[in-house]
Amino acid sequence: MRSSLQKTKVWDGSVGLLVLRVLSIAIMMVLLLALGRGIVVLSEGGFGKLGLYLLGAIIGAMVIALLVILRRDEIAITIVFAIHIYIDWYLGLHIVSVVTALTLLVVFFLARSSEHPWTEPRALWLWLAYLGLSLFPAIRGATNAYDAAYYYPNIVFGALVLFWLGTVLARDRASVRRCFQAFAVLASLLAVHTLIQAATGQILLGSSSSQAFLETKSFYQLTGSDAHRIGSLFIDPNWNGAFFAIMVFIPLALFVETSSLPAKILYLIEMSLTLLALLFTYSTGAWIATFAGLFIFIILVGRSSYRVLLLALIGLAAMAIIFYFPAQIALQLQHASAPAEVSLRVGAWKTALRVISAYPLTGVGLGLNAYGISAEPFRVPEQYVALAHPHDSYLELAAMAGLPVLALFLTLLLYNVWFAWRNWLKGDVPTRALVGGGIAIIVTLSVNSISINAWTLPPLAAIAWLILGLISSPLLTKSLARTSKPAKNSVIAISS
Repeated sequence: MRSSLQKTKVWDGSVGLLVLRVLSIAIMMVLLLALGRGIVVLSEGGFGKLGLYLLGAIIGAMVIALLVILRRDEIAITIVFAIHIYIDWYLGLHIVSVVTALTLLVVFFLARSSEHPWTEPRALWLWLAYLGLSLFPAIRGATNAYDAAYYYPNIVFGALVLFWLGTVLARDRASVRRCFQAFAVLASLLAVHTLIQAATGQILLGSSSSQAFLETKSFYQLTGSDAHRIGSLFIDPNWNGAFFAIMVFIPLALFVETSSLPAKILYLIEMSLTLLALLFTYSTGAWIATFAGLFIFIILVGRSSYRVLLLALIGLAAMAIIFYFPAQIALQLQHASAPAEVSLRVGAWKTALRVISAYPLTGVGLGLNAYGISAEPFRVPEQYVALAHPHDSYLELAAMAGLPVLALFLTLLLYNVWFAWRNWLKGDVPTRALVGGGIAIIVTLSVNSISINAWTLPPLAAIAWLILGLISSPLLTKSLARTSKPAKNSVIAISS
């Protein structure tokens, strides 16, 4: 009788709450995307974009305000990412999510309490130096409204805002878990969106006027076949692939962290959807980065038995993909071995290195237009077409903003990964799974950034910086220190 009551309590308090969160997040996402689509349809019908955008902003603000009042902070920040991907990136408004995230940060500061403490990022002076040193290249490269809204508000200032939000949200392991659960739902919804596009050729919630060109570009045909690479709401399949490459580690980390069998099944389903969506992007760089992240996660998973289990799951997943999707695997190998793809990438990198040697301190300006014009005199023969960026985030920052800005970026990245590593060392096995998953995400995006502009793409950079803020947070460090003290005291008492 007692055991059955305990099982019911575990279900109600753990899995039942998890299902409730998943459903609430999914409903919020669908409503938000439907609202965005409704605004697009009405504006295309002549009702005026400005008024409709204002209406959408008011409704969105009311939803997020309600979530903050109810202290559903993790759902609120996930909706900010949905805004970032759909409204800012796909619809091209650029700065709505940054303003929303900054507003949330201010609200969290004003509503700080013992239960919801406030903290600042470590080495805030480093962040301020990064913001200050990037200002001149941003002004220099802002030759049009797109570049002005793209780089500094999102890649530079937005990085600090999202990182800071992560440090404030990560009060303890439970907070990190809730954030990961919300992100996993978002990734699953976008994976379903990608799979529907792959099956039907239609973009759900797509725009037919202002984004018509971008929508056609989201169907990249593979050379020598009639198959298409799926870009979904990220438009470019490489960006879509990079998103799923990093997001697969969120349900994977939750799978290891939880002890509930129904929750493990749910996370396995989310992982499967994410991997399938990644398959249909045919992104070679994303797959290589995923394998690099898997290597790191297996090392950091925290328990030898889980290392064996993960290796077995990876083997089963690989066998299932090869058995059920042989045509897609063949196309992926064909795309990866295409000589033109490799030649163009190498040519883009060589051109960027020549630009960096000519403008080592200040770059040519943080702007796609600025680089596209300035790089032409330095273009090597291997780069047989003009490119707006070098297809490498590190070369992009160095060529556009200068080597000092790249050095500050890498310093901030490595410095906070170091504190994430220290949190991993202090954590128990479940905590190590979550923090290890976050570190694997950073490694995956960093590896992928060698072949595409992953760290310098606003929606990808925003997600990565927030996750890095979560796993390196000083609040998480204090929480781990508090939970480890009773364990040490109990060991002393037993030994005495």
